[in-house]
Amino acid sequence: MIHYSVKCAAGHAFDGWFASSAAFERQATEGLLSCPICGSTEVERALMAPSINTGGASVANDDAAPEATAPAAKSPPQQQEVALMDPRAEALREAVTAIRKAVMETSVDVGRAFPEEARKMHYGETERRGIYGQADLAEARALVDEGIDVLPLPTLPADSN
Repeated sequence: MIHYSVKCAAGHAFDGWFASSAAFERQATEGLLSCPICGSTEVERALMAPSINTGGASVANDDAAPEATAPAAKSPPQQQEVALMDPRAEALREAVTAIRKAVMETSVDVGRAFPEEARKMHYGETERRGIYGQADLAEARALVDEGIDVLPLPTLPADSN
């Protein structure tokens, strides 16, 4: 594994672990990497010394000169930039969280039966009520084609790290 410091076109810095240098290049070229701060897919490696994890323990060289094995003087800790969430992104996150909470408190989770339950309500086979659940893209499109209003409920990570 290789650890890289990465930066986006807007200058935001973040870290990533990759299977190899080629894996980083492939993911960057295909737009699979994005900045966690602004979402930009224009990313590149930042200047740094790469850290490579070979998976094995390091082996000391007995032939090394005594000076080479002496402990290095401790350098003062380096101050690192901390990436904070953009205030607009945080406001959006809070709004989405509030919407999810309101829907979940006032509706019934019907799980994978969502498309079937939505159809039953639409065609008058059961009483209308607030429901939420799961439907794949094809099922959601079929519901919309039948004139049934559906709206995806965005999911968020449990916390913002």
